Amino acid sequence: MPYNLDSQKVAEAAKEWLTKRGVSLNDIAELTFFLQKDYYPNLSIDQCIESIERVLEKREVQNAILTGIQLDILAEEGKLLPPLQDMIWNDEGLYGCDEVLALSIVNVYGSIGFTNFGYVDKVKPGILKMLNDKNGPHKHTFLDDIVGAIAAAASSRIAHRKQAEKEAEREQAGHRDQP
Repeated sequence: MPYNLDSQKVAEAAKEWLTKRGVSLNDIAELTFFLQKDYYPNLSIDQCIESIERVLEKREVQNAILTGIQLDILAEEGKLLPPLQDMIWNDEGLYGCDEVLALSIVNVYGSIGFTNFGYVDKVKPGILKMLNDKNGPHKHTFLDDIVGAIAAAASSRIAHRKQAEKEAEREQAGHRDQP
């Protein structure tokens, strides 16, 4: 029988693995809100969650989630070969593959996501602080960057949507002003 991927199962698995690793949509929404609150004072957590849900529908995002989490788990179980095992276990500073994987998520909604991702990756607000903690039983070398990238992509999506809303309002106002 030829290979036939079930897209719905992939989407469900990605969300399930985020939950299993201690990340909720609300956690990501708080990061998204953190990134956009100063630009959109009327922004709500519900709008952030809706944006995150749209981001999570993208196959590239699902692939990054599944790949990164599996690598984190394999490192926790000591199942990677050296020196990769040590690099992922210790979240080696010069090992940038975790950020590169996360950038595949950021790319989905344009360049504004790069700056958002860089910012949250640097300051580690909210859930990112917990995921970046090296003292717990879990290794989140990939997951902290993936979660930051999802929030960055969702905030980028919000920025694009809000700009489109402004333009539509201006267009509507222009039509009202014409005789």
